Amino acid sequence: MAVQLFAYFRRAPRAFIMAALLALAGLHAGAANAALQITLNQGVTEPIPLAIPDFLGNSTQNRDIAGVVRADLERSGLFKALNPASFIEKISDINAPPHFADWRTIQAQGLVTGQATMQADGRLKVEFRLWDIFGETQMVGLQYTTTPENWRRIAHLVSDAIYERITGEKGYFDTRVVFISESGPKLNRRKRLTVMDEDGANPVFLTQGDYLVLTPRFNPTAQMIAYMSYIQGKPRVYLFDLETGRQEMLGNFPNMTFSPRFSPDGKSVVMALENNGASNIYMMDLATRAVKRLTNDPGIDTAPSFAPDGKQIAFESNRGGSQQIYVMNSDGTNVHRISFGAGKNGTPVWSPRGDLVAFTKITPESLAVCVMRPDGSGERQLTHGWQDEGPTWAPNGRVLMFTRTLQSGANGAGGGSQIWSIDITGHNERRVISPGDASDPAWSPLIQ
Repeated sequence: MAVQLFAYFRRAPRAFIMAALLALAGLHAGAANAALQITLNQGVTEPIPLAIPDFLGNSTQNRDIAGVVRADLERSGLFKALNPASFIEKISDINAPPHFADWRTIQAQGLVTGQATMQADGRLKVEFRLWDIFGETQMVGLQYTTTPENWRRIAHLVSDAIYERITGEKGYFDTRVVFISESGPKLNRRKRLTVMDEDGANPVFLTQGDYLVLTPRFNPTAQMIAYMSYIQGKPRVYLFDLETGRQEMLGNFPNMTFSPRFSPDGKSVVMALENNGASNIYMMDLATRAVKRLTNDPGIDTAPSFAPDGKQIAFESNRGGSQQIYVMNSDGTNVHRISFGAGKNGTPVWSPRGDLVAFTKITPESLAVCVMRPDGSGERQLTHGWQDEGPTWAPNGRVLMFTRTLQSGANGAGGGSQIWSIDITGHNERRVISPGDASDPAWSPLIQ
């Protein structure tokens, strides 16, 4: 099942989902007088109200597509989908300009009209338009053609296009998350490598829980996962090919390997290698399998994460006496500490924008997700749960997911772990629905 599903996605990249721009005479996309926009670096106090009626057409997914678009945009925290019961105008033709006054009456600032139709050749055609209600302008219009099974992905692409047109930044809805799905009693947890859409839909178990799996990470094409597994009781780094379902141990090292992560070009993997109670960071070239040692310290160096340009690596180490975050050049030179202040700090992950490093701050009272600049300045705490840890970035660097462990009650009941998301401002905290308990999320790049 998993192999078939992801082989299908491999055969249907964005280029295969054919898209075309739509425009109306006199109502062109990107008009200079358009008022509907968000400048994200200035902050947003109130979500922008959007009207998104059910899509027209003869497809059975018309209502579902519109529902996914509404949910995507609301989940970002930047938009509010208005109740369809409040709509005055009933859209009957997406090629005709709407009655803007009717939409202003219900306080809509934007309107999304769409249509999904089955073609004679069996393909699904989805088209939509985004209207600026106060500017009375079409901001963008796009048309997609693909196979009917891809309808949910088309909905995410529509959401990404709307998000980008209004905010000026890339969307992140056409992405997936790999994580560890957990079930069973606390002392005998069953942990399965699992992938799902960014919104929690379409979860697929890649392993069956016969052995422990930890720290999964996507490669830049989102078709390969590196992770640590206890197959045959030996902790080793493995690769999982989502197209073929093949699992491969990454190097036959004599001791434990763990905490893998791909380089930005996908040609190498960095990981930690244990030896006599210490661990250091190594890099393996995936083509030649040549291995290079990057750190050489008697302490514990682990959790490496590349900068998006591939020139530097952040990692955690106790070489200074406590668990802290360091940065080095990708060849292992110029190692320097960047985390200071109270508590310990670990699990660093570099933002795709290169401007921030997210990490876990560890104090006797709690674990929290924080961010700081790559030089260690500007530290900010984003979450305030009991145990929030292991952040991962959306591909646009605007949102993070993380693991939240819940505190058990006095009788030992409760507990468990969940995946949550939060904006880099520290607002719009939301739970990401997953099958059972979940931990160790890693966000994919935009699907290509």
